[in-house]
Amino acid sequence: MSFRITILGSASAKPTINRHPSGQVVSIHEQYYLVDAGEGVQQQLIRYGVNPLKIREVFISHLHGDHVYGIFPLISTLGLYGKRTPLKIYAPAPFGEMLEAHLKFFDKELPYEVEWVEVDTTKHSLLMENRTIEVWSIPLRHRVPTAGFLFREKEPALNVDKFKIVKYGLTIEQITAAKRGEDVWIEGGEQIPNSELTYRPYAPRAYAYLSDTNFSAKAATLCHGVDLMYHEATYAAAEQRSAKDRGHSTTTDAAKAALKAEARKLLIGHYSARYKELEPLVEECRALFPESHLALEGETHTIEKHD
Repeated sequence: MSFRITILGSASAKPTINRHPSGQVVSIHEQYYLVDAGEGVQQQLIRYGVNPLKIREVFISHLHGDHVYGIFPLISTLGLYGKRTPLKIYAPAPFGEMLEAHLKFFDKELPYEVEWVEVDTTKHSLLMENRTIEVWSIPLRHRVPTAGFLFREKEPALNVDKFKIVKYGLTIEQITAAKRGEDVWIEGGEQIPNSELTYRPYAPRAYAYLSDTNFSAKAATLCHGVDLMYHEATYAAAEQRSAKDRGHSTTTDAAKAALKAEARKLLIGHYSARYKELEPLVEECRALFPESHLALEGETHTIEKHD
């Protein structure tokens, strides 16, 4: 029942020697999802021990090159690896046109299907769900249509207190009913409330990925209570004008978003190439939000279970 985020890249658009463009792997219950795909993302997957064939679905926040250029060679490589199951890519329009051109010129005979699902960047909507998680879009404020993504665990199944099983002599049928959330009638006609018999093993966990954006109180509110928030912090606090003009955030913007969301922990990334040292950036965040941390390539952040 793990919930982990591995950082593949944390740079902004200009190339640097020691940082790659945006990319992350979100692993929930051993299901792997790629979030953004800057240049070199397939090498980064391999470098940090993630088999590309494990990627179930891809989420692209917007169509600037440092977030999408890497998806096309990855599509080709997955074919070379022998992928057979479909790959679904969630991305804003006109990603479909880009994908069509790539398939036409480079991958006419892929052994698997690539399916594009359009993300409406103006709406907070459910994009994908399965038995264990939901993924929601978060409208962001950038120079092009952009969405963040909220990964949220579904409520775990109820556990039945083993001491109550013994106390009331519950049968298999009664235990099963209790796990469904039902009250239980025992011998003698007494009704035992479900709340007395069961407990939630842990609170559902959540991760918010807020890619390129100006500060957005609305986006922060939509992420309320997340365990971990990733928020771009392209610029230091002194560069507020540049951030606003270019559709980006400063360190203080990221910290304000985490405060507004009442997040447990903040990760910042998408650093401008001008910053050789990153510690001053995270220290600016910590002045407002103490649980702030740098998104560093190769690091994995685990969201632990909690009540």
